[in-house]
Amino acid sequence: MNAVRRLAGSVLLRAFLVLAALFWLVPTLGLLVSSFLSPGDLNRGGWWQALTAPSRLTASNYAHLLANDTITGSLVSTVAIAVPATVLVLTLGALAGYAFAWLEFPGRDWLFLVVVGLLVVPVQVALIPVSELFGAIGLFETTAGVVLFHTAFGLPFAVFLLRNFFAEIPRELLEAARLDGAGELRLFSRVVLPLGGPAIASLGIFQFLWVWNDMLVALVFADSAHPPVTVALQQQVRQFGNNIDVLAPGAFLSMVVPLVVFFAFQRQFVTGVMAGAVK
Repeated sequence: MNAVRRLAGSVLLRAFLVLAALFWLVPTLGLLVSSFLSPGDLNRGGWWQALTAPSRLTASNYAHLLANDTITGSLVSTVAIAVPATVLVLTLGALAGYAFAWLEFPGRDWLFLVVVGLLVVPVQVALIPVSELFGAIGLFETTAGVVLFHTAFGLPFAVFLLRNFFAEIPRELLEAARLDGAGELRLFSRVVLPLGGPAIASLGIFQFLWVWNDMLVALVFADSAHPPVTVALQQQVRQFGNNIDVLAPGAFLSMVVPLVVFFAFQRQFVTGVMAGAVK
């Protein structure tokens, strides 16, 4: 009897999770179908009309999108911002996290408290003073300025996360490597980085998604002539309606890259989350 109850409970739980997942995917499905419908069909009804009349689906919207230099150029600009901002945060965050976890230097704990305190500083507070600073040194409306801003605000969380993860590495393992003659740089690259790979991959996914989907910082600091994709799509909004034949495929295309990144590192992400939960 207990086995039947457990089986029934498992079936109900799986059915609930499947229904919840389908419900969660409805907006994405609607965006995907809308990107294959002409503006006229969308004005006559919702995206669900394609379920009963699939012949209305067309790829002309994507052809128009790829012919739009603003959108294609914005994708390149977004990659030029997201990739360096992610690499810099991972590199500097890993080095600082190792230093805070295993190196002894004056004021280490106080400096780490300062880093933790920076986590509560909102981005909006820094927009005006950083804008004045970037304007004075010639970084306003440049890709380098956007990358530096994202790096600065991504580092506190990166240092906090990686320091806590690296601190859980057994001290005996590091001492054994030191006895074998490994210096700090070799110890970091040969021992700490491989063990911290899942945490670094998880952080990289979050950082890349944050930068890729950002609009506020890009709207303030990015080059208005070559804006990132979020700003470029926002600029496609007309005064009396939306340029849906560009907005729908552009929005879906901007979703594809983060999804590819997530699924490419899904195993490392799950491993890092599980390791953090166990520790």
